[in-house]
Amino acid sequence: MAKVMTKSAVVGHLADKAGLTKKQVAGLIDELQTLAVKEAKKNGAFVFPGVGKVVLSNRKARMGRNPQTGEPIKIPARRVVKIRAAKALKDAILGGKK
Repeated sequence: MAKVMTKSAVVGHLADKAGLTKKQVAGLIDELQTLAVKEAKKNGAFVFPGVGKVVLSNRKARMGRNPQTGEPIKIPARRVVKIRAAKALKDAILGGKK
């Protein structure tokens, strides 16, 4: 499996492509993250056009099972964050329908 790009590698690549400094690009990425958190908390979703959507979702309480003992346990309700890939991104990576 190929190595996954680190944040500094992404910042370096984008800085070269955009003709900006690494510090400017890192600030932009941090601001995008801050905006995504703020909007997801406020509206329950944040859309990053062409990439995907960050969505807050409520999970219901349910019964589970302790894998070691096999005894039933109650799993409480909670909020989770999901990231849904945009159709354009899926088609670009997997190849669209032909």
